Amino acid sequence: MVSSIERAGQPLMKQAVSSAEICTRRGYDVTGVDITSEYIEYATAQAQAENLRASFICSDIREVNFINQFDVVLNMADGAIGYLENEEENLKIFRVVSKALKPGGKHFMDIMNGSYAENHFPCKLWDEGERCLTLSNFEWDQKKKILIYGQIDYPYGEVLYKPEMREGNPIRLYTLKEIEDIFAGLGMNVYDCYADFAGTPSSDNHIQLMVCSKKQ
Repeated sequence: MVSSIERAGQPLMKQAVSSAEICTRRGYDVTGVDITSEYIEYATAQAQAENLRASFICSDIREVNFINQFDVVLNMADGAIGYLENEEENLKIFRVVSKALKPGGKHFMDIMNGSYAENHFPCKLWDEGERCLTLSNFEWDQKKKILIYGQIDYPYGEVLYKPEMREGNPIRLYTLKEIEDIFAGLGMNVYDCYADFAGTPSSDNHIQLMVCSKKQ
């Protein structure tokens, strides 16, 4: 999967800076964008300490204005896609990506699969962690394609109580077909999609969706 997007030594834009240092160690010149100042400060300090070729911008991704500047753009761990106020605001991220890429440039996004949600939500799931049991609640608005996620942690050794699920933030989830249509309108083509970093082919039964696309 990495080989399908890798162009070492070329400019790369990273939305959400948590893994930007990894990219620079692979030979990229990296520009990281994140709205959280603490993340920017940490990433900048790490890059300076290791003398890495990286710069970081504290900004709302919708407000950056790169034009035909990057060979690769990465949206890792959702990269804010689906978390904004409404559909129009979410679509601005796709436009930022398309504008920032050079012709022939590549984009990689790692998001939750809308098709999985359509087939498996609503549901509740238990997860066994190192320090607690976690009860996750997935509510699904089929018409708006919005996930409402709630979570309760039960520390080990404490008495379980009746769950009162805290309502989480709404997240707009996209299917692969929707992503293909959005990018087609922006002069980009989807050429690969996966369910994990091992390169497993994506499907409606995989919750993770990783999409590789290319600007025409």
